[in-house]
Amino acid sequence: MQLSIPDSIIQSIRLPENRIESELLKELAVSLYQQELLSFGKTRELANMEHYQFSQLLGEREITRPPTN
Repeated sequence: MQLSIPDSIIQSIRLPENRIESELLKELAVSLYQQELLSFGKTRELANMEHYQFSQLLGEREITRPPTN
């Protein structure tokens, strides 16, 4: 699957071009995790981050991990 983002949107994002894709993937991962649509492991994989890094990102956003059973 590929997502198509209009060039006008890409050009409006206030980030260096070389960071846009990684930042969008992080934002998508955080959003999917927060909505409980994807597991921690899969969202971490989507964000291309190590366990500790992704945990830190969630903490910075004040997003708590659900308790494990």
